[in-house]
Amino acid sequence: MDLTVKIGSIMMSNPVGTASGTFGFGEEYGELIDLSRLGAIYTKALTPEARPGNAVPRLVETPSGILNSIGLANPGVERFLTEKVPFLDTLNTTVILNVSGSTEDDYRTVLEKTGNLSCIDGYEINISCPNVKHGGLAFGTDPVQVETLTASLRKMTQKPLIVKLTPNVTDISVIAKAAEAGGADAVSCINTVRGMVIDTRKRRSVIPAGIAGLSGPAVRPVGVAATYTVSRSVSIPVIGLGGIMCADDAIQYLLAGASAVQVGTGLFVDPRLPLKVAEGIEDYMSENGMEKIEDFHGFL
Repeated sequence: MDLTVKIGSIMMSNPVGTASGTFGFGEEYGELIDLSRLGAIYTKALTPEARPGNAVPRLVETPSGILNSIGLANPGVERFLTEKVPFLDTLNTTVILNVSGSTEDDYRTVLEKTGNLSCIDGYEINISCPNVKHGGLAFGTDPVQVETLTASLRKMTQKPLIVKLTPNVTDISVIAKAAEAGGADAVSCINTVRGMVIDTRKRRSVIPAGIAGLSGPAVRPVGVAATYTVSRSVSIPVIGLGGIMCADDAIQYLLAGASAVQVGTGLFVDPRLPLKVAEGIEDYMSENGMEKIEDFHGFL
């Protein structure tokens, strides 16, 4: 049985990775799970300059998921090089650096400063964060900007480029095609869905920034549908994420057309969840006579 997944020029040992923003830079989970068993670590978003993030509270639990407004808090690329890279150099798993910014130059700066790092196997370009005022989602909703940004970054690196799509658009397949046209090796879908929780006593949003990003089980049907739509619109691999809490959830994404998956919010419930999901996928393949991940495709 073969669980490997090819994304661009890299081969992941299995299709299950950790979603950006829920796993730090890997070190935070190093004592809890065997990181070498992960298909990939998709790191916390990195920007050129350090960002403190949005005002607290930035996380609110809802009956069906988490509302977050982290605001891309991160140490910035210089501290990343001195504080995070030494640990990443010790890992024996695929590391995908999530990159974000407010301008095209921001993305280019991060790629320039990290392009020679052997511990970085590829990049996930975050054009879909709903929690920053400029950049992020502003890029992700405009197909022209998506293709332009992707093409610009494509010229800078031979490493795989994965463009992370937002569901907060009229037709996600249009954005996916723009990423493919710009030279992306894969797309990941979806990022969080815009949501809001209101304190009825204070009559204002619980999150100071107002609207935030919803993740968790509530968004899984949205993510599966987006994966189904996008996988039929582009020829490059699709990485599915959103609300995966067990192996069956991940299998839904694979059957919908995903080549790989990411586990995010579920990590806050069970840090070992990605390993359990990978084991569950392997069991499903064994029970159903599947030999490789591609065998999930073609049923729908």
